[in-house]
Amino acid sequence: SPPAVLLLLSLLGLAAAGKLLVVPVDGSHWLSMREVLDMLRQKGHEVVVVAPEVTLHIKPSKNFVMKMYSVPYTKEDLKKQFQAFFHFSFEQGSFLERFVKAYQGIKRITYLGVSSCGHLLQNKELIRYLEESKFDAVLTDPVLLCGAILAKHLSLPSVYFLRGMPCGLDFDATQCPKPPSYIPRGFTQFTDHMTFLQRVKNLLHDIPDTFLCDFAFEPYSKLASEFLQQDVTVLDLLRQASVWLMRSDFVLEYPRPLMPNIIPIGGVNCAHKELPQ
Repeated sequence: SPPAVLLLLSLLGLAAAGKLLVVPVDGSHWLSMREVLDMLRQKGHEVVVVAPEVTLHIKPSKNFVMKMYSVPYTKEDLKKQFQAFFHFSFEQGSFLERFVKAYQGIKRITYLGVSSCGHLLQNKELIRYLEESKFDAVLTDPVLLCGAILAKHLSLPSVYFLRGMPCGLDFDATQCPKPPSYIPRGFTQFTDHMTFLQRVKNLLHDIPDTFLCDFAFEPYSKLASEFLQQDVTVLDLLRQASVWLMRSDFVLEYPRPLMPNIIPIGGVNCAHKELPQ
């Protein structure tokens, strides 16, 4: 009967809505993610955002529940380190000069990220709340791996929302091919059309990149192993993702192979009033 059909449809509507745990990254990373969270809330999903008390852009909103935890640094410290890190990105210079500046910037940002994550994982009251809340999935930016650690601890499917990862870790985690013949490496300023010597130089750039990533992400591996009480590597954390939402578009990026669970969503950076499905 029509009343029964309406009742079933209403129940289906309730079943379609989910409870999402969000562990964001501050700065411009958050500005794009916030647009998605607003849309998810409009579609009836319950969103819980976990963030440190000290942030640049992450603020409470009527569209999600905010859970905050204390951290051992000030907003001035955070702002200073972010400005120093991004300033070098626009500087010119030799590869060695830019590499040294990248090393120094990553060292400072890594310290803040690991310190923040450690305080979150040590917050027993907040962790207990997350364990009891029965979330359906975790949405996080894996540039900082705290969300990935929580997803593994809570045994939840995870969705990664990112622009890209240093040193091609996103390629390694998703097992995407990244041939140096046409995938330019960071700092090379090459295009996807290279001479033989440029391809050789492009290949050699993987060596210092590997060093940088070991330095930047290894503290998260140690943190995860201690918290989860098992040996966990960075790639273990990254490979658990169900879906990778990549904020990139081949209109602006050089073409690259993609795996089936990688979805380009470059348009979200434009903060459209209506996002595509």
